[in-house]
Amino acid sequence: MNDEEQRRLLGTFIRAHRERLTPARPGGRRRTPGLRREELADAAGLGVTWITWLEQGREVRASAGALSRLAEALQLSAAERASLFDLAGKKDPRAGSEQVDDLSPALLALPGLVSAPAYLLDHTWTARAWNAAAADLFLGWLDENAKDRNLLRYVFLSPAARMLIADWEARAGRLAAEFRADFHRRPGDDSMKALVDDLCRESGMFAQCWDRQDVLGREGGERRFSHPARGELKFLQTTLLVALQLEIKLVCLTPY
Repeated sequence: MNDEEQRRLLGTFIRAHRERLTPARPGGRRRTPGLRREELADAAGLGVTWITWLEQGREVRASAGALSRLAEALQLSAAERASLFDLAGKKDPRAGSEQVDDLSPALLALPGLVSAPAYLLDHTWTARAWNAAAADLFLGWLDENAKDRNLLRYVFLSPAARMLIADWEARAGRLAAEFRADFHRRPGDDSMKALVDDLCRESGMFAQCWDRQDVLGREGGERRFSHPARGELKFLQTTLLVALQLEIKLVCLTPY
């Protein structure tokens, strides 16, 4: 899709949602359904010409703040708001700012539905739920004797992780780069910043990885472990994202 087509889609989207709204003061002869452009501009605190050009698919500079006001004036749902920003090619300043401390019982139950090792990570990569197979595999992190459930703290600070994870140094470096991708999506998150600061202070290895500014997407693939009781183990890792809370990850390890 080229830029012109995307601008046309954005204009069609805005016009359709404007025409769905009920005027605050109905009455008089209205040639078009919904709000007039002037009424939408007034509700959003934006210029009529700006909205007109957007709807016409013309090349207009749309800031994130202006799009936020437009989304509120159009009374868009969360999914509709996300589409508005996607079509405009802008990042929503509200994206990723929702609190995720309270996970639903259905989410927390997911690892228990899997027979292979599985665990649920929140946005700080702290395990919020896991099954017995994961607890048996990740000694020092998910077993009953562990005190800290954060994956990054475990990998970079726990001697048990160095012994368990094959190719520990390479895997640790990749995890830091994958976490940076999530960190950049929530640059204002205090809990994530505090975690990074603590790890940079407590782990020279993490500080080096973080200073490299590497960014990687989370990938699956082979994972190898040297378990103290079960010996050498190999798994295929798959990470699933929760549709309504994309910062929540269900990680499954299938043995092979």
